[in-house]
Amino acid sequence: QPNREQLLQMAVNTAKAWNKEGARVMLRQVLSEDRRNERAMLWMAKIARSSKERRQWLKRVLDINPDNEAAKTQLKRMDYQTSAQQNRILLIFGVVVGVLLVLMVIVFLALSSA
Repeated sequence: QPNREQLLQMAVNTAKAWNKEGARVMLRQVLSEDRRNERAMLWMAKIARSSKERRQWLKRVLDINPDNEAAKTQLKRMDYQTSAQQNRILLIFGVVVGVLLVLMVIVFLALSSA
């Protein structure tokens, strides 16, 4: 039976080998023995199934250790990506609305001059 540190290392190696389900099982075991294990939580964030789940794990790390730079950096990166995606959507929407307005003006001018 491996000790907690060995199990954590096995989980990390398993995650790196793209066996996320196997890694989750081992990381859950580590966390059941040590609910405050930041490294296990960070790895749970890395192999999370969704950005929502990833964000929850990172916030959990910061609840335990507000100074954890890895969690802070990853959350900032996620926030930036979300913001950039929203800005792209707004830009595209603005361009589409602008084109539609120009077309409406052209049609209005064409109809009023006829």
